Amino acid sequence: MSLGQELAPHLPFLRRYARALTGSQQHGDAFVRATLEAIVQAPDDFPRDVDARLGLYRTFHAIWSSANIEEDPGAGSGIEDPEDVARARLARITPLSRQALLLTAMEGFTTEDAAYLIGSDDEDVERLVAEALQEIERQTRAEVLIIEDEPIIAMDIETIVRDLGHTVTGVAVTRDEAVAQARAHRPGLVLADIQLADDSSGIDAVKDILAEFSVPVIFITAFPERLLTGERPEPTFLITKPFQRSTVKAAIAQALFFDTATVPA
Repeated sequence: MSLGQELAPHLPFLRRYARALTGSQQHGDAFVRATLEAIVQAPDDFPRDVDARLGLYRTFHAIWSSANIEEDPGAGSGIEDPEDVARARLARITPLSRQALLLTAMEGFTTEDAAYLIGSDDEDVERLVAEALQEIERQTRAEVLIIEDEPIIAMDIETIVRDLGHTVTGVAVTRDEAVAQARAHRPGLVLADIQLADDSSGIDAVKDILAEFSVPVIFITAFPERLLTGERPEPTFLITKPFQRSTVKAAIAQALFFDTATVPA
């Protein structure tokens, strides 16, 4: 099997990680493209002492680190641009902390694997994850609309959302119901399943909502690879079913991290 064939199944999930890390499909996909270009240009440099997925993410992190992204700690009040919001928050939480959180909670890497990927050790990763969760949860609070037609899953998500200190504005099970609830009580975050009760689409519901106002969205699906092709506008934040509590927690924290509406006073 060629290296390209080994890496292909892991690319959708690297796109998910990159988008969550940057808060942008455009920027996340650019880093993934740069990663693939680096592998094509120097295939002999690809880590062969680990499995293909670890090697892929390791190469991505090398590209990410080499970009030398410098955040502006002076950013503060009056911020309008989401990237400026992120810079302001990054003055209080390091990018390394966010990487450790997303790698373990969203991508499912072990602490040992995450340590390898970010060039740290197990104890540091555990500390970084704890710091990230503590700081991000303190900074962001929102009113959340849940679009989910499976009652048990909806209840589980609602419990997680409330435990994080957020308010649930409602739980919708169809496209029309979701749009009506969003109009009646504008949410600060939307968590949306892809397939809804009446065979309508959570994607279409979100499109209708976004046509009226801007709000961060997290999609939930059992088939993430279908939405992470890199070929069209796609979700920046995506949770895979079945999900872990920590995955939802990390996705919510990261989505709100880049949202202008939740800038701390």
